[in-house]
Formats: sequence, structure tokens, C-alpha cells
Amino acid sequence: MKTVLNFVTAALVTTALAGSSPARAEVFWTTRDLLADPSFFHRSEKVSFQQVDLDLDPDGGQRRRIESRLGYKLARSRYTIFVATTGGRVDGYAVFDDELGQHLPISFAVKISPAGTVERQEIVAYREARGDEVRDERFRRQFVGKSSRDAVRAGEDVVVVSGATISSRAMAVGVKRALVLVEEVMLKPRLAISATARRATAQP
Repeated sequence: MKTVLNFVTAALVTTALAGSSPARAEVFWTTRDLLADPSFFHRSEKVSFQQVDLDLDPDGGQRRRIESRLGYKLARSRYTIFVATTGGRVDGYAVFDDELGQHLPISFAVKISPAGTVERQEIVAYREARGDEVRDERFRRQFVGKSSRDAVRAGEDVVVVSGATISSRAMAVGVKRALVLVEEVMLKPRLAISATARRATAQP
């Protein structure tokens, strides 16, 4: 892991910012500002990030599990997951990602609890001419409390915004992906390590 000090750049995780027309991108948050926001990781002692490359998995099992759970092929293999800790205890995770709207990618962030549930979702940058109603708190708070076990599907457990149907679906897809990524890449390995440590302690 790398400590987020002398912060890198928002382009590290919001990759689509560099790939689309700046004139059409309305940026609402920088990565640094959002991570430091009071309802993100303002009180955490340290925020680090882990860059995950699923293609480096020797047998490809991790990527296959994620894609099987999501029901589609991932568009890329590399993701960045932020980890906030205090005194060695995990305060939460954050994923910054992009999901295609009607024509252009929507950059978003998801804050996830140590238990794997959504605590906050934000639109980081919006590029479409219409549909930015997905920035409204009433829409975004639908994701709060959801975990990877929930459908997180527009029209099912996520109510779409009138006039922003495609953007609503895109955000549901993106949040679900963030939840599955964090569970498969961060939570399951931690649980496995914890279980191994408990067994070792229990041995006479």
C-alpha cells in the first residue's frame, strides 16, 4: 500500500477526465477534497491506496469471480482502492471509477464501510448535456446501506430519476461493481488472514 501524502493526482483514479473533452466535463470534486471531506475520511489517521491489477492474478480466478458476480466482462483490469485506517483499524474503503452514461463516462466515488456496505456515493465529474439529476441527494442516498448481496439494479432496488434513466442505470452498475471489487479484493483476503491467525492462536 502507498500512503496518500503529497497527494498524487485525481487522474490516478478518475482516468476518464483526461480522455474526454474538458469543455464538457463539470468537475464537482477532486479526489483529495472528497477523501478529506468530513463524511469521508476526515477523521482517519491515515489514508492509503492499493492499486489492483487483476491481470496479475496467476490463475485469473479473482477476475473470473468478479465478472461472474457482475454478469459482464470488466472493461479494464486495473483499479485503485483507497483504505482509511486509524490505529491499524480499517475505517473504510473508497473506490473512484467511471461508468459510461448515454455518450460519455460519468466519474463517481463510493465510500464503503469496513463491513462492505455503502456509506456514501458522489458524482465526481459529469459530462453529459442532460441527466445530471443523479447528483441529487435523494437519488444518491438510495445506495446507502446496500452491500454486494443486494441487486443494486435500476428499476429493481434503485429508483431511476425521470429524465436521467441512462445515468441512473450507469450509477447502479458502477456502485455494484465497487461493492464487489472491495469484497473480493479487500474483505475476503482480510477475513482469510484473520481466520488463519485465529487457528494459529488456538493451536496448543
